[in-house]
Amino acid sequence: MAVELFHKNETLQMRKKLIAQSCRLFFSHDPVKIVRARGQYLYDENGTQYLDCISNVQHVGHSHPSITQVAGAQMDLLNTNTRFLHDNIVQYADRLAATLPKKLSVFYFVNSGSEANDLALRLARQYTRHQDVIVLDHAYHGHLTSLIDISPYKFRKLEGQKEWVHVAPLPDTYHGIYREDHPEPGQAYADTVKSLIEEAHKKGRKISSFFAESLPSVGGQIIFPTGYCKRVAEYVHEAGGVYVADEIQTGFGRVGSHFWAFQLEGEDFCPDIVTMGKPMGNGHPIACVVTTEEIAGAFTANGVEYFNTFGGNPVSCAIGLAVLDVIEKEDLRGNAVRVGGHLKQLLLQLQEKHLLIGDVRGVGLFIGMELVKDRESREPATEEAAHLVRRLKEDRIVMSTDGPWDSVIKFKPPMCFSKEDANRVVTCIDQILTELEDVQKEDCGKIPGRPALKRL
Repeated sequence: MAVELFHKNETLQMRKKLIAQSCRLFFSHDPVKIVRARGQYLYDENGTQYLDCISNVQHVGHSHPSITQVAGAQMDLLNTNTRFLHDNIVQYADRLAATLPKKLSVFYFVNSGSEANDLALRLARQYTRHQDVIVLDHAYHGHLTSLIDISPYKFRKLEGQKEWVHVAPLPDTYHGIYREDHPEPGQAYADTVKSLIEEAHKKGRKISSFFAESLPSVGGQIIFPTGYCKRVAEYVHEAGGVYVADEIQTGFGRVGSHFWAFQLEGEDFCPDIVTMGKPMGNGHPIACVVTTEEIAGAFTANGVEYFNTFGGNPVSCAIGLAVLDVIEKEDLRGNAVRVGGHLKQLLLQLQEKHLLIGDVRGVGLFIGMELVKDRESREPATEEAAHLVRRLKEDRIVMSTDGPWDSVIKFKPPMCFSKEDANRVVTCIDQILTELEDVQKEDCGKIPGRPALKRL
């Protein structure tokens, strides 16, 4: 297969003509044409190497030979309908079950995170016989209509909030209503969920589920305050609902210390439904929902068969098994702890030097660096964050932003990311922020009435 069929400009023109304009490109002002990749590195049509800091889908690294070999071998042997018996699906479910609390023992395999979350919504409603859903502000759970309805990140730009959707404050201790100086932010934020439940009950409505990413990503790489999940689960259970943990971006060892991000809350916390996706297939479309026997039983009792044409097919499950093998053999969870800790420490050192860095947060290889115009007001530095991403691209580093104001530089690289990669990124960020702050100081001196950068 040819690496490149068309010149970059021709590819771009064909894309503009044939592909919907709402399907956006990274760096739309000057898109990068990537023709191959390996590990944490991308290569354009000229062979130029880019360091990939954001492709959490290619969980164990781009084009990992163990994954591609297994995929090809299984595809050459068999890929068939899951109504036939096959070892791969049961072996894969068994391997996943070993990473989860015993309570979570029934699996549904699907093709994408959106399909997984849509199914989780159906499971919750069938089991509870309730309709209403509580979600976190700025949440995004997928592109299906059912999920746009429970994704404030999307529905606020479209048709607005449905009456059966209740939006809880994002438990953000940097920008939120309860901050790092609050004595018990976890309890305080959990109580906002309790208040939503009480308000819903007053209107005669009933809660089917609380739906949340275990670590909100689009919301700005948020780390929940201690105790939040446990208290929310208690309130939701008391209301007859279930707790759904969206692990589509954070599962499979990204946090390092645990296989699943919800496990950061402690051994005595377990969701009722967990959805997983992106990292499962290292770029191959496979996702999953796991739940309890009781919830699965209620779903079966409705008399309607659940069937997914491709979900759990032999090729997908062979790839999923290979991903688990690589995570274990290459100690990628350990790497997330070591490299993630190193990267976070370097960013904290940069924070001491650059006033534009308001906050550094994260765990493992899930880290956010928030830029602010002023540390006292914490006004988001959206333009500065966009400038940083553009300049990093010039230095052949692929980064992106997240958060309600696109002011958070997000780090979600392939799990093979190294300390040397971290050093390279932080060195470049240091240089770019130094340049930016020098320009801002010059501008402050030229523009009457504009305040200078505050030195703390």
